[in-house]
Amino acid sequence: MYISSLSLMNFRNYENQKLSFSPYTNLIYGDNAQGKTNILEALYLFSQGRSHRAKSDRELIRFDSQSARLKLRFHDSERDYTALMQLIRGGRKSISINHIPITKLSMLMNYLNIVMFSPEDLSLIKGSPAARRQFIDSAVSQLYPSYLISLTDYYKALSQKSSLLKSIKRGGDRNMLSVWNEQLAKGAAKIMRQRREFIGILCGFASTVQKEISGEELEVYYVPSIRTSSEDENTLFEFLEAHSRREIEFHSALYGIQRDDINVFINRNNARIFASQGQQRSATLALKIAQAEYIFSEKDEYPVLLLDDIMSELDISRRTYLAEKIRNKQVFITSTDTDLVKSTEQTKLFYVKNGTVHQDG
Repeated sequence: MYISSLSLMNFRNYENQKLSFSPYTNLIYGDNAQGKTNILEALYLFSQGRSHRAKSDRELIRFDSQSARLKLRFHDSERDYTALMQLIRGGRKSISINHIPITKLSMLMNYLNIVMFSPEDLSLIKGSPAARRQFIDSAVSQLYPSYLISLTDYYKALSQKSSLLKSIKRGGDRNMLSVWNEQLAKGAAKIMRQRREFIGILCGFASTVQKEISGEELEVYYVPSIRTSSEDENTLFEFLEAHSRREIEFHSALYGIQRDDINVFINRNNARIFASQGQQRSATLALKIAQAEYIFSEKDEYPVLLLDDIMSELDISRRTYLAEKIRNKQVFITSTDTDLVKSTEQTKLFYVKNGTVHQDG
């Protein structure tokens, strides 16, 4: 799988830019705040349907414009694709692939697979549980779009339950809690099963990578918020019902997949507590590479890799290891200079300044 071209019109600080890419290494360099990451953000949009950093689509539209338009050409082993996206200030974005409207995010997940590495990811191990859940959900959704449907339905029901819990103190009907608990238990059973399966397989890939990077043992465990003898929907429903009184007391949904986490252990020690910064970075790198390897094992297509200023954050040994892992794969790398990446005849260089890209390789 690879991306061959990208066109941007009124996207971020790009007024009108067209780029053609190498199926291998693409180095996007220049000073900070010139628009390097904006290119990676545009590519990411076509995989996930949302930005990895903006809170709303209107932030993606050039400040003096009412809309933005993006066009992407990409390819897998079976066919070629042309994807179009239009962002409208104050309106909903529209997406199509080969002239077929994409009406649901789960539809988009069937096409372009991307794994992104960013400096923020290096805090994945010691960061918040929400960041680790986001990592899991994004990875599983790319592999199994139906997972995203289950996740969306779950959070809709959770929103209704949360509203009800807040209204009960004002006389809301507490009997309705059972209705939402039943729906949440059904969704949670599917999601928990897929999360557990994913993490189990991911751990196998990640432990191999960690051993190659540092010679250390790495283990990844799923930590569900609801801990029962079984994770079938009936057992989960009984658990939620049994804890309804406490949730009413706190006016909040205290249990469910929205509070799940993962634990990472290095040499049998909890990495979040005992690992050094170097060890935590190795473990994060292992998880991200493992995600890419997992996608390849399932789809027989290696995902496109986006490395947003990540090379400068790694020491020489980890940088060398990553460079070897991404060899002969399509990768987009942003950097303030060209020294961190070995240039070859398969490398294209893009110099970015003030929202304009100059291709010189």
